[in-house]
Amino acid sequence: MRKMLIFCLLGPLLLSACSPRSFLTRRLAANMIAASPSFKNPQQYVLQTGVLSNKDFIAPEYLVLGHHGWITASSTACPPGQAPPPCWDVLLTPSGVEVVRAAVPAGQNDQSTFTIPIARRELIGVNGISKQGNAAEVDFTWKWVALNEIGGALYTGDVHYRSTVSFRDYDDGWRPVTTTPRPDQDLDDALKNAEPVP
Repeated sequence: MRKMLIFCLLGPLLLSACSPRSFLTRRLAANMIAASPSFKNPQQYVLQTGVLSNKDFIAPEYLVLGHHGWITASSTACPPGQAPPPCWDVLLTPSGVEVVRAAVPAGQNDQSTFTIPIARRELIGVNGISKQGNAAEVDFTWKWVALNEIGGALYTGDVHYRSTVSFRDYDDGWRPVTTTPRPDQDLDDALKNAEPVP
């Protein structure tokens, strides 16, 4: 009876010492990656209309937008300081105006430069965790999911990316690294350095 009483008093204290973040599991790592601001921030695309240099106009994004009939361009003289020639006067077509209007946040409709959120990341899964002491490397796969027609044209959901992020075990449990004391890689760098999965 006395042992039972001691266990009832000490049991909750011992159990409270373990938080859900005390053990780095694939599920915990996936939840923390998916909930992080770096992962949740949408991909932004800056669409510029008006006179562009040839270097800017031949970017793949403009070719895709032109292929969809959302922009049109005509050759024009380059303004002073803008090079290399030729320059292009880029305009939205009527269908492009509708697509951009539906995609841009309020207040950007009457500008020549539009910042458009076009895609968000979706976590496919954690591939593996390599732990060494209070540090771990979490390898995960993700893809882009289009937020609008422009995102659908620029990103295909078929391409998967692989990233690796460092986690560290702190006094309150495991967390992804938010600063980059090399050789660790924080989540921002992990997403920037993502490699397509063959």
